[in-house]
Amino acid sequence: QVQLVESGGGLVQAGESLRLSCTARGIIPSRNVMGWYRQAPGKQRELVATITSDGSTNYADSSKGRFTISRDNPQNTVYLQMNSLKPGDTAVYYCKFSHMVLPREYWGQGTQVTVSS
Repeated sequence: QVQLVESGGGLVQAGESLRLSCTARGIIPSRNVMGWYRQAPGKQRELVATITSDGSTNYADSSKGRFTISRDNPQNTVYLQMNSLKPGDTAVYYCKFSHMVLPREYWGQGTQVTVSS
C-alpha cells in the first residue's frame, strides 16, 4: 500500500505562482511514476504532468512552459511548480503514484487551487 500526502494548494491571483508537494509513504517500489492531475468543476480529470523514478517527464500541452514537475527520490516526494497561473488552472489537483511493473496506482486526496482574475 502507498499513501499520498499532498500540500501547497491555495488561492492566488492570476500571474502568481504556487508549488504543490506530494509525499508517498508506505512500501515504495524503486521503479514508479508520480504525477499530477486536475479536475475542474463539471469536467473530467486530466493530466497535468508526470515524472518517472529515473526522471523522465511528460506534460500536458496546457502545462508546458508554465509548470515544472520534479521529484526527490530519497524523500519519495514530487513537486509541481506552477507559474503564471490563469483562472483556467482553477481545479482540484490530485497526486497519483503508479507502479511501473505491477498494474497498481494510488491517488491523493486532492488539493484545491483557485486562481482569481
